[in-house]
Amino acid sequence: MDISNLLTDETILAEIGLRIKRHRLDRQMTQAEMAEQTGVSKRTVERIETGASAQLQTIIRILRVLDLLPGLDHLLPEAGPRPLDLLKLKGKVRQRASSPRAPEGSGKKWSWDEDA
Repeated sequence: MDISNLLTDETILAEIGLRIKRHRLDRQMTQAEMAEQTGVSKRTVERIETGASAQLQTIIRILRVLDLLPGLDHLLPEAGPRPLDLLKLKGKVRQRASSPRAPEGSGKKWSWDEDA
């Protein structure tokens, strides 16, 4: 199954759990062995494999034990600046995001006398 925006969160969690289970079984590892190596309870491993949500730290531990940690680079690639932004910034590193500005002349003029 391909994970896409069309799937519900629960469906995606179930698919992730199924993939973790397949990788664990491919390595001839029991849930108890995985739990011991990751430092979590066997029940936590069972819950993740059935699609329950889990802490990100637990998922990272599981990926490390299954030798899948390098896959996180594909999951969340490092963001780089866009070429036009580089020209605008002239070598400076962006520190904050700005909110969108309303175009000049849009909206009602403000004055001190107005009632709120």
